[in-house]
Amino acid sequence: MLSGRLGLETARVPHADRAGVLWIGRGRLSAEDGTLHFVTAGDGDLPAGAYDIPYQTVSCLLCQPGTTVTHDAVRLLARHGTAVVMVGSGGARLYGSMPFGPDDSRLARRQAQWWADPGLRLAITRRMYAWRLGEVLQEASLDSLRGIEGVRVKESYRLTALRHGVTWRGRRYDRQDPDGADLPNQALNHASTAVVAAAQIATAAVGAIPQLGFIHEDSGIAFCLDVADLFREAVTLPVAFAAARRVQDDRRLDLEREVRRLCGQEFRRRKLVTDMIERIGALLRADTLQPKRPEAVEHLGPGPAPANLQTGGERDAHDDRSDP
Repeated sequence: MLSGRLGLETARVPHADRAGVLWIGRGRLSAEDGTLHFVTAGDGDLPAGAYDIPYQTVSCLLCQPGTTVTHDAVRLLARHGTAVVMVGSGGARLYGSMPFGPDDSRLARRQAQWWADPGLRLAITRRMYAWRLGEVLQEASLDSLRGIEGVRVKESYRLTALRHGVTWRGRRYDRQDPDGADLPNQALNHASTAVVAAAQIATAAVGAIPQLGFIHEDSGIAFCLDVADLFREAVTLPVAFAAARRVQDDRRLDLEREVRRLCGQEFRRRKLVTDMIERIGALLRADTLQPKRPEAVEHLGPGPAPANLQTGGERDAHDDRSDP
């Protein structure tokens, strides 16, 4: 006799055939008769009620505030390789998770291979700049691309601030005194943190290696910073300046809470984590890059390139929190 309501409690569906991520919140996740049962008071798009969750066909459960998970539920999910990730509302924070990811290492191995090959790394870096700049500048050097991006980012700050009616005096960030910045700069710090958290979720979901960034380098989440930067103009800046304007108009509001609330709404509206997952897949597709001859590879960082790698330089200063 098959145990469990569906007789599938020992089945293992490959991640490639699963539906992706499922958001839950404000409820209790438990295991009953070999199936997952979720009772919620209502959260976002999920009305109040009781639901059976087809965990065999879901890659990742994202548990938002107000979610409790029983030991039996975690054990059942772990057996099937289904992730449980504790996140802020809409994915604006990543608090913790069981080890998870796809059931093969192809994308991670490809990322490592391309990161280690100077020619392929350069091609990936150019692709990310092309996405961020909205055009392909194949002949421009990397230093030129960084300069062009810096000018455009400054203009994006100015225009977004103007559109929201916020006074903008330039990007300022003091890591020793983050609360000493003015209102829009603090809002940008909070929004950047939220978007990076969403990028961490997406990076883990596809099994990419967070430490191996192509533009950022020193950070332990360098690749997540690369991914987050792809959404700076579309997500980070509008949310930050909208929150700054709200707090500017009503000083009773808490800035960080307002940024996180708006981030959660925007992340859900545009399905940001799913968008990031798809963008990582497009970035690391196996059939789109050809290596350059090593002697023709352009140095990726400032200063003389190490002889054994021909890459280098600290790119963590390129993080949104220290942009011009």
